[in-house]
Amino acid sequence: MKSLLMRSPIAIALFWIGTYLLITVLPLFILLIYPPPGGGGFWVEFSVALGFIGLAMMALQFVITARINRIEASYGVDILLQFHRFTSLTAFLMVLIHPIMLFIVQPETQQLLNFFEAPWRARMAILGTLAFIVMVVTTIWRKPLRIPYEPWRMSHTILSVLAVGLGLGHALGVANYLSLFWKKMLWTAMALIALWLIIYVRLIKPWMMSKKPYLVEAVTQQRGNVWTLALRPWGHDGFCFHPGQFSWLTLGITPFSMREHPFSMSSNGDHSGRIEFGIKALGDFTRTIKDIPPGTKAYLDGPYGVFTIDRYEDTAGFVLIAGGIGITPMLSMLATAAERKDDRPYLLIYASKTWDSITFREELEALEEKLDLKIVHVLREPPEAWKGEQGYVDKALLARYMPKYKGTRQYFICAAPKMMEQVEQALHNLNVPVTQVHMEHFNLA
Repeated sequence: MKSLLMRSPIAIALFWIGTYLLITVLPLFILLIYPPPGGGGFWVEFSVALGFIGLAMMALQFVITARINRIEASYGVDILLQFHRFTSLTAFLMVLIHPIMLFIVQPETQQLLNFFEAPWRARMAILGTLAFIVMVVTTIWRKPLRIPYEPWRMSHTILSVLAVGLGLGHALGVANYLSLFWKKMLWTAMALIALWLIIYVRLIKPWMMSKKPYLVEAVTQQRGNVWTLALRPWGHDGFCFHPGQFSWLTLGITPFSMREHPFSMSSNGDHSGRIEFGIKALGDFTRTIKDIPPGTKAYLDGPYGVFTIDRYEDTAGFVLIAGGIGITPMLSMLATAAERKDDRPYLLIYASKTWDSITFREELEALEEKLDLKIVHVLREPPEAWKGEQGYVDKALLARYMPKYKGTRQYFICAAPKMMEQVEQALHNLNVPVTQVHMEHFNLA
């Protein structure tokens, strides 16, 4: 009989949470069980515990961001990256509080701030903390500082390695707390795992991707300044995916460059021989899509994401709410459902600026003939003869189209952040169960 862990997604998610908490508090547990000789009092030991926990949380960031399928499939990349941001800031505060508390309780330790005269373990602590500070500042204020994504990503990796490596060196240098051999081996093992994950993400995974290239088959213009990029696998079978998922795309360069961008697939998830992406020309990279010639080599890292109808086979139907380019994963869901001859009802509420800017308008109209699909277009700037919905997707609009039994549906939202927040709040006010509302964000940097 399969264990509960293998059968239940909730049990798997709880397992990973428990594992994270166990590793995080393990240093504190060790201090309680094996206290160092001649302790320095409660506040000293407390500050040391904060330092160890912060260091453990920093090391675990490499696990969270490594795109490990077993972990990602339990939560989705969105949740993992939000968790990564939150725990990174928490670890940052712990690392800062650790020396501040020591300076207050033991003022004589302030002399360790004299970098040129301090012992090497204190120098490592100073350099590691500075690396951590620069990493946090450049991440939070990357856009105001106008730091391009690719240089930021490379510097983020280098700074995180320095922060963890120097932090570990500092901890090992304070021999009073890691005097036992097995304690040193425990922390060394954590550091080696983090190093292995860096090697895997930066070298091994790109090497694996290079063995399965794709070629650009076509670039097709769509309404709304959107382009469909169609890829075919070259020398391999490609991959199928759950409709609504996304992949990281590397286009025209080697995957070792790590210049990749996340995009949702817009094509049928059951067809591995041709994968399509709907890409809106918004930034420096996306504006170049229209100029990509057929035959250009591409690489994919995916599929990823839990924003998919395939996780809810027993639901009675779906309500899809999209804004602008947020229609991309919805088109994949509808196209896949149509070919599978899914007879469940689908409601698509699609917000656009104008009638002529509705991306995939013709494709969606064709799907109405193949599915039990009702499409409600919401225009911010409707034409004079427009008799449909206009303005914004709010509570009143949703109430007009919501099914009678709201708890029998699953609700998917993909749009600009402001629209998603408003729709989420409106669904909450309409008593839609929060467990049945699913959102896709694309702020992955």
